[in-house]
Amino acid sequence: MEFTQENLTELKNNLLLEEKRIQGELQLISKPSLDGELTPIFNEIGSGEDENALEIEEYSDNLAIENTLEKQLKEINQALDRINQGIYGKCENCGKNISLDRLRAYPSAKKCTAC
Repeated sequence: MEFTQENLTELKNNLLLEEKRIQGELQLISKPSLDGELTPIFNEIGSGEDENALEIEEYSDNLAIENTLEKQLKEINQALDRINQGIYGKCENCGKNISLDRLRAYPSAKKCTAC
């Protein structure tokens, strides 16, 4: 099944909305470093042992969340590139079409449910 222009527009809009949401979340937990990369925000809570432990825990949590969000953002950008190249919705393993239902649930999917 080939996707209609309406389907592609819907899926592209879903990807763009998700991209915007992720960028907003990244801004809450990270800031750009001098080299342009994002770095988790490190909140200095205090100088006590408990406060230092809390700072490290918060930083570690933010680092893990940032890595996950950046991975999702990369997948979204790859999906948008596939739309622009006209190959969006094709399974990268078998080359068959990925179902519209799957793409609606997971717009950056690269593989069909069989693969």
